[in-house]
Amino acid sequence: MFKRMIADIDGIRARDPAARSRLEVFFAYPGFHAVRWHRLANWFWRHKLRFLGRVTSNWGRWVTGIEIHPGATIGERLFIDHGMGVVIGETAEVGDDVTLYHGVTLGGTSPAENSDAQRNTKRHPTLQRGVIVGSGAQILGPITVGADARVGANAVVTKDVPPGCTAIGIPARLIACKDPETQKNFVAYGTPGDIPDPTQRALDAMRAQLNALASRVEELEGELAKRESSDRERAERERRAQNA
Repeated sequence: MFKRMIADIDGIRARDPAARSRLEVFFAYPGFHAVRWHRLANWFWRHKLRFLGRVTSNWGRWVTGIEIHPGATIGERLFIDHGMGVVIGETAEVGDDVTLYHGVTLGGTSPAENSDAQRNTKRHPTLQRGVIVGSGAQILGPITVGADARVGANAVVTKDVPPGCTAIGIPARLIACKDPETQKNFVAYGTPGDIPDPTQRALDAMRAQLNALASRVEELEGELAKRESSDRERAERERRAQNA
């Protein structure tokens, strides 16, 4: 247990430049505290002490502002940065070396509808190894976010995200897959403007087509005006010739 705790602390220090020492992480990081509370609550849960598991989980939420259901499966070295408002549902599965920022929800899609039919079923997402989820993102339903994927801030994800891909927006859409440069420049607190947005690219293409069509229409209107002017001049010459 001690080695596991040290590994969790070192995992946080490896991903947070503000973490100056193991002692600081141990005493001053609510994300670390939330994981420790969950380890205990999950032990109770797995040993059929469900009430104690829920009570322990609730104590952890009071202390940290992070809610992790005792039934959730949490891997090694989870880093919840800042953490306030993070919610992880009962059937969520979080792999090793995952990073979650504040306000993230790993939830179900319609928990208030037909709840009895949803009991003992997979309702929450699975995050594989090395996933990073930006602040305020909502990952909903029994979907899978593949290894080393990125989810942008405030994104709403309801479909699988392949390994190594980056998803942003509402609803979330893929903008890059297995692109080291995009992953390196990933911004967990927002969406940088230089990331290629497929929707924006489609709009830009449509705008370019409209501009080309407008130019062509203007050109045709000019040719038509010249032709009409030429026809009027010819008609005028013919009329004068007849009068002469």
